[in-house]
Amino acid sequence: MPAIPAIKTLHDIQLIEQTPLAERDLPASTFELISRAAARQPDAAALSFILQGSTDEAAYRLSYRQLLGKITQTANAFHRLGLRPGKAVSFLLPNLPHTHFTIWGGEAAGIVNAINPLLDPEHIAELIQASDSELLVTLAPFPGTDLWAKIEGLREQLPTLKAIICVDMANLLPEPQRSATKAQRGVLPNGVLDFDALIASCPDDHLESGRVIAPDDIASYFHTGGTTGTPKLAPHSHANEVAMAYSMNLVTGFAPGDVTLCGLPLFHVNAVIVTGLTAFIGGAEVLLATPQGYRNPNLISNFWTIIEQYKVSFFSGVPTIYAGLLQVPSEGHDLSSLKYALCGAAPMPVELIHQFERKTGLTLIEGYGLTEGTCGSCANPPAGERRPGSIGLPMPYCQVAIKVLDEQGNFLREAGRNEIGNLCIRGATVFKGYLQSSKNTGIWVDGDWFNTGDLGRIDADGYVWLTGRSKDLIIRGGHNIDPQMIEEALHKHPAVAMAAAVGKPDEKAGELPVVYVQLKPGAQTSEAELLAHAAEHIPERAAIPKDAWVIDAIPLTAVGKTFKPALRFDAIGRVYQAVLAELDQRLRVDVRSDDKRGQVAHIYLPTHDITLAEAVTKRLAGFAVAIELHHTE
Repeated sequence: MPAIPAIKTLHDIQLIEQTPLAERDLPASTFELISRAAARQPDAAALSFILQGSTDEAAYRLSYRQLLGKITQTANAFHRLGLRPGKAVSFLLPNLPHTHFTIWGGEAAGIVNAINPLLDPEHIAELIQASDSELLVTLAPFPGTDLWAKIEGLREQLPTLKAIICVDMANLLPEPQRSATKAQRGVLPNGVLDFDALIASCPDDHLESGRVIAPDDIASYFHTGGTTGTPKLAPHSHANEVAMAYSMNLVTGFAPGDVTLCGLPLFHVNAVIVTGLTAFIGGAEVLLATPQGYRNPNLISNFWTIIEQYKVSFFSGVPTIYAGLLQVPSEGHDLSSLKYALCGAAPMPVELIHQFERKTGLTLIEGYGLTEGTCGSCANPPAGERRPGSIGLPMPYCQVAIKVLDEQGNFLREAGRNEIGNLCIRGATVFKGYLQSSKNTGIWVDGDWFNTGDLGRIDADGYVWLTGRSKDLIIRGGHNIDPQMIEEALHKHPAVAMAAAVGKPDEKAGELPVVYVQLKPGAQTSEAELLAHAAEHIPERAAIPKDAWVIDAIPLTAVGKTFKPALRFDAIGRVYQAVLAELDQRLRVDVRSDDKRGQVAHIYLPTHDITLAEAVTKRLAGFAVAIELHHTE
């Protein structure tokens, strides 16, 4: 078998792929992957955890032998509670060692279903029901957390649950705080099992089920948000996750002695795969940096000290994290352990990359992936040329293509070099379709290529460039405008921390570009100054925004992506509100998503005045966004 080269160019990836993945002797399952790592280096550090993000706390540490033991015990506990292959255990947890035990133990016993703890209770219940979960792992009551309160209110709605298992964070506190916290809380709620006590009674050296896990067995469900309707569940097989970890590590090069910091949430594939399974396949150590991860202000303010203290070699983030870290002084810290950092989940403004690298001296690698592809599909090669603004080369064994589709989403042809089209993926890391079959309509094109919904192009050297999301395009009089062009220009303004461009409705042009701006702490500027800056730095006249609206914070998803639907809805609301004020100052607009129509503006009329209702309908007839009229009396 030929040696695996360091990835510098597309040619190196092609050399790697000359050996089929089936000949790479990969583990059959995630449990076998971790078992192999433990057999190679049983006493090496595998998982560390800091609770508060302070620089003087002692880390909780597990060796590979200990980590495998905890995972095995967890799988056995779930099995004793009735979890079987094909059935799911849901978890609703922050970033804790127990979260890793639950993920990999759950995959060894059955299927693990990851749930975002920040969702409202109704969505949590929907995901538990959609996954047909029989077990739930969550937090015991603990000061400053609300997870148990969410679950307690849902227990009657979840009759199929056989058991609720609680992780007691008090067990992670040093004495005397541990005893004091438990005494203040009292005993665990009736009928709830204590995670630590439960697994302590189970063997740590073998799976009691005797299960032989097949590569095609489903390992996990991860929910992926659409802009409308309920989140979709993406099933990943063991083969998907193992192939992803192997491919990712051909890029990252994690090895024994490396430390990867995990600050992104473990209900998301980035944290689970990049700063999780990929580290384990390479024999590296994972540092869980507080239960809240990057949401913990202590971690951010102490970030560079923690990097120095734990000799972190790698971390992964999203653009908003890097924008925040730019405000934290790194001077005077020894950052020599850092090899590079990865940015994914959303396009990284080129100016932000340059600012971050100038400030820290750190190499920033842009990548791209999505839940349906198990995690990553593209990355700039650390050993080769990085092209800021590009998402890099396809990762080994991850096929990427640009397809030109018609207006109905049907395949027309392959895109040419540098021609914009729909970015599509396929290969060993791509899932087979959503758990809910109704969600699979139209997701495949040209056979078995998954349409990501992102627009992109591939240059002559094989580098992939995102040009926007198909739904994010601003279409002005039939002219397609890339919002990223506007955002890049605004990020060059010294007062701007983050910028997000969307289209606002217009009667003549259909849409006109506008930009929302979040300022750096303490910075001041005006809309006129921002618009003048945009006009100076945006080369395309049609893309110059008509408005620059300064807001307190750009809305984000739970994993740090800019949540464009909220901004589009806000822009529609602003336009409609201003237009309707001409008719009656009491008219109110509320824009919401609709499963069938996408976005709908709900207009609230103060009276049952038929004449006013007709005037509203007539006044808004020239806009494309659907409306519904409601009477508040």
